[in-house]
Amino acid sequence: MSLYDNRTYRNFAPTATVAFRVTAAQSDLFIRADRDRSAEAEKALLTARHQIESYIAQHPEFATALVPLPADPFAPPLVKAMLRAGRAAGVGPLAAVAGAVAEAVGRALAKDSAPVIVENGGDCWLQLTDELTVGLVAGDSPFSGRIGLKIAAAQTPGALCTSSGTVGHSYSAGQADAVTIYARDAALADAAATAVANRVRTAADVDAALAFAQTIAGVAGACIVIHDKLGIWGELALVKLP
Repeated sequence: MSLYDNRTYRNFAPTATVAFRVTAAQSDLFIRADRDRSAEAEKALLTARHQIESYIAQHPEFATALVPLPADPFAPPLVKAMLRAGRAAGVGPLAAVAGAVAEAVGRALAKDSAPVIVENGGDCWLQLTDELTVGLVAGDSPFSGRIGLKIAAAQTPGALCTSSGTVGHSYSAGQADAVTIYARDAALADAAATAVANRVRTAADVDAALAFAQTIAGVAGACIVIHDKLGIWGELALVKLP
């Protein structure tokens, strides 16, 4: 059983604040806040899912497209964010779903709590009051569980979203052990992680994939791990985990 399957990657979360879990259908959120806010988080999660599910019922291509879809001025706010992220990164809008949902729930809680961390399938939305190091899970790579990405409070609200061709169940056309993207917009970070990961099939692709990440407007940092090679760019700092 992989680290993703048994969710042990959540052990890298900080021990401060109160941790709780909220689930609905395929959504499984791990949240840290000033106190247990399960009821509020569940309400926000159900609202987010309703926007997406209702739109898919009327526009089934939204759930299956692997290429960007045009803007829809009549779409719900969360769907608009996903459509926008997909166009920015050059991928289908559903590539942004985990990040978009994490941010929707996080912002609902952040009105009355600081800090707030919402993790949704490895995609994190963060509002911090202190510096945080997020551990990196990267399959069988020697870097997995040994390094982290340091995020300053001033870099939040923001998101760290990860795509992998070797860990978890999300679709990826590449073979990267982990591609983590930092952006202020979680939907964009999620979509961009997919787009960049799709370009990493061998270690020789890392430099070109990092260059591509820099062309996506709104992306402010990227970290790519494949086997024993790691590349990093932008507003991310690597630290060694104890």
